[in-house]
Amino acid sequence: MTVNTQAAAAAEEKKTRFYALDNFYLKSGTQLGRMNDFVSKTLLPALEKQPWRPRIFLEAMVAPHMPQFAAISGFQSMEEMWSQRRSMLANEELQKAFEAWESGPEAPYEHYSVSLLEAADYSPEISPPAEAPKAPRIFELRTYHSPTWRQLRALHERFAGPEIRIFDRCGVHPILYTTMIFGQNLPNLTYLIPFESLAAREKAWAAFGADPEWIKVRKESTDKHGQVSSVIQISLYRATRYSPIR
Repeated sequence: MTVNTQAAAAAEEKKTRFYALDNFYLKSGTQLGRMNDFVSKTLLPALEKQPWRPRIFLEAMVAPHMPQFAAISGFQSMEEMWSQRRSMLANEELQKAFEAWESGPEAPYEHYSVSLLEAADYSPEISPPAEAPKAPRIFELRTYHSPTWRQLRALHERFAGPEIRIFDRCGVHPILYTTMIFGQNLPNLTYLIPFESLAAREKAWAAFGADPEWIKVRKESTDKHGQVSSVIQISLYRATRYSPIR
């Protein structure tokens, strides 16, 4: 094995391959404040004692259920994900705080869901930020449901090829592209895009929709594979002020 091959293999081993997407569905009142208190003062300090991994904490601005809180956590392997869970369950101080959070006249959330996402080969690696942005950014979470796995592969091929190049030109810079392994509306491609503001988002998507190359690429893709994304779900979030990625 050459030095370059060894370096490439080492880099691949360190890459974040899986992401857990936790959505907590709340009701108006005290639940969102209690969620932020628990995550910022108890859960995040416990996570920060472990090796750095991409973590994003978000409050929904526009979503099918409001209010809503989302957490995205990265892992290098499934083994690491389960190891972290076991570590959390064995942490007596954290478990006492969790029980206190759940106590009281009102539950801390109405219900929650968990989805497991696998990073696409072309997905960028989320690195620790050199400095935090002046204000938390807006994050757009898009889920594209494909009718078949064959069409999902075609959708990934389109993203990995010309679509990312067009995105870059138009001001759309996703930080994560994934295939959902477990979750709703399978098969699907789920990806995450930060924007500095709603105005920046509107400008970028308008430029993308009008881009001549995109119009050509979309037609060629549809002619060859059919409608590769039959349902599109879009939610907008704002990063919390304590989110490691914000």
